[in-house]
Amino acid sequence: MSMKIAVVIGTRPEIIKMAPLIDEIEKRGINYILIHTGQHYDHEMSDQFFIDLELKKPDYNIGVGSGSHGEQTANMIKGIEDILLDEKPDLVLVQGDTNAVLSGAIVSSKLHIPVGHVEAGLRSYDKSMPEEINREVADICSKLYFVPTEESALNLLFAGMDPEDIFITGNTVVDACIRNLKIAEKKSNNTSTPNFQGEIMTLTMHRAENVDNQERLQNIVDALIELDEITIVFPIHPRTVKTLEKFDLLKKLENTEHIKLIKPVGYLDFLLLLSRSKLVMTDSGGLQEEAITLDIPCMTLRYNTERPETVEAGGNILLGSEKKKIIENVRKILNNTERYNEMKEAINPYGAGDSSKKILDAILSLYEDGKLKISVPENIMKNRTRKLIKINDDIKLGEFERINSNIKVNIVFDNGNPLYPDNELNLKDKLILIKEFI
Repeated sequence: MSMKIAVVIGTRPEIIKMAPLIDEIEKRGINYILIHTGQHYDHEMSDQFFIDLELKKPDYNIGVGSGSHGEQTANMIKGIEDILLDEKPDLVLVQGDTNAVLSGAIVSSKLHIPVGHVEAGLRSYDKSMPEEINREVADICSKLYFVPTEESALNLLFAGMDPEDIFITGNTVVDACIRNLKIAEKKSNNTSTPNFQGEIMTLTMHRAENVDNQERLQNIVDALIELDEITIVFPIHPRTVKTLEKFDLLKKLENTEHIKLIKPVGYLDFLLLLSRSKLVMTDSGGLQEEAITLDIPCMTLRYNTERPETVEAGGNILLGSEKKKIIENVRKILNNTERYNEMKEAINPYGAGDSSKKILDAILSLYEDGKLKISVPENIMKNRTRKLIKINDDIKLGEFERINSNIKVNIVFDNGNPLYPDNELNLKDKLILIKEFI
């Protein structure tokens, strides 16, 4: 009996990050359906975008379009449910933190279809962000967690997820950048991304906390105007144009020689622009990942990030929206070759571009072992306790669990620092949080 996978996507970042995974599914000859919620509904986000990325046209397009979060989510839930009831897939894959992820995960879990959450475990711990709610709910509904880093895995362990369901695979954004930059270079005609003279810093800004807040936006604009030692290329979203006009800031940018406002460009053209940049400044989450993948120092116009690994690796700096901090940090990087190279050469925490392969390896192994089915646990009322114990013996975690078959290690602590419970981890002189079945 062959396996069938349903892939749910709804926005441009999801399509981009799922493209290499779809390639891997096709490469292995696995039966799959592609469900597009139509959350991004213009021409570039639909037919042409799939053509550009050399992907097949979606099997289903629910076409929810724009609307409030409640309206969008309700329409997605109804549309996805109808499709899954008809198609009966063995697994549903969702990616990231959008309303499509939320809807796909809720529907699938209610239908007892296992959910694989790609890029699971990310947390900004800012519940004013709708994406944070989507991430948390999707993780609650999921069966399998494909996390980019150990940090993401620990987030899930502290939320009570079973380590057996968590797979540290790296992030498919690395696979996607490698895959799609080749396509971009092949298709480029250099018309959408002019060759600006000298070094450039690419800027993107779209989050409401920046563009809808007059004080923050004023601070950022004032900082950009002062940074005249580098050409700033700003593909500007129509919504951002409106708020800049509303706060009388658009003309200031337009009249500043080193700031080049350009219309929003397609993904492939933007990837080329990014690859040619000396720096990137953004409030986007995905762009923080793409920048470190392409070895471009990143400065993030936010006070928190669900990609803390990029900051810890040294390739990203959180600037917030303070004018002085923005100017000081940009100039420090531009004027200090050693500092610039440290950021440029930061080790990518998201892997080497084989995340899609690792995800499919895990899925197929579980499917072949019959571990993907969701059923009522026979021992759901079996007595179990949680304990924190100290290990004095020189023993690896996998061997410890084999000897103590009634114990499952959830988290390991080394001098107070949490560690992911890898089977090869030596437990000597470490504390372990265990689940003991009696």
